Amino acid sequence: MYLPDLLLLTKPNCHLCADAREVVASVAGELGLEWREESILEDPELKARYAEEIPVVLIDGIPRDFWRIDEGRLRRLLRDADKK
Repeated sequence: MYLPDLLLLTKPNCHLCADAREVVASVAGELGLEWREESILEDPELKARYAEEIPVVLIDGIPRDFWRIDEGRLRRLLRDADKK
């Protein structure tokens, strides 16, 4: 069974990141998926690329949503990823 790689990029003291964390945890839990979180401050490349778009959700390395993570959209993207 295919399991998408779900990554949430965040930074400390970010209220949108806290909201995104809740959405990702909820949707991933509902679909039985594991996910991980990384701070862009730990990686200069990520910081340079995503500094103005945090939080960012990546599915299989592809940015799929940023700032306000939409629960319905994330659920749909993850279900579609499962069909690949």
